[in-house]
Amino acid sequence: MKMLDVPQSGSLAGETSSRNRFGQYKRTRAIPVNPNSAQQGVVRARMAANSQGWKLISAGQRAGWLDLATSMVRYDKLGQSYTMQPNQCYASINNTRAACGLAATADAPAVTAPAGLATVTVTLTAASFSIAYTATPLAAANYMFIFVSPQRSAGRNFEADYRLLAVTAAAAASPHNALAAYTAKFGVPIVGNKIFVSLVTSTLGFLGGPWRMSQVVA
Repeated sequence: MKMLDVPQSGSLAGETSSRNRFGQYKRTRAIPVNPNSAQQGVVRARMAANSQGWKLISAGQRAGWLDLATSMVRYDKLGQSYTMQPNQCYASINNTRAACGLAATADAPAVTAPAGLATVTVTLTAASFSIAYTATPLAAANYMFIFVSPQRSAGRNFEADYRLLAVTAAAAASPHNALAAYTAKFGVPIVGNKIFVSLVTSTLGFLGGPWRMSQVVA
């Protein structure tokens, strides 16, 4: 239900408050689903390892993470800016590094912006799911995270459920063939359905902004 109210986000009793491009709204609170998927297990194991790693680093190293955290501005669902706690910053950087196949770092790195994408072209049929991009190959030490949605109606124009499909190798060359991984996760693309794609480049544990697009299966 759309409404005029003070900005708020979260759940109280049986209602959840949030916002989208049309403004503030409330909905009936939904009970989160916990499928205990393999990917959930991977993420939870990384978080447990990072929690343990944070306990083992020195006070000087923690101070370095505090400095880094204060320089990394994030935005919540209401568009309000905030900075992370140093342990959250440690976990964020090392979670991303782990997803790229890199070892965790105990020392806070200098802020480094990944090289962004210049163009993206998606070719999507029932027998092909190719993501072409420039510049190609990706810059040295740059990876690309590929997030996708389940198959949707062609008339849908907004997507909030992006799921990690793959992380490319460093300096990977275009195009990326996503068909096998997508089919294993969501089934064969069906002609007439729409799939949303979000691409995020990364380097040294830092993530860039998302490049998002959608394509109807031809």
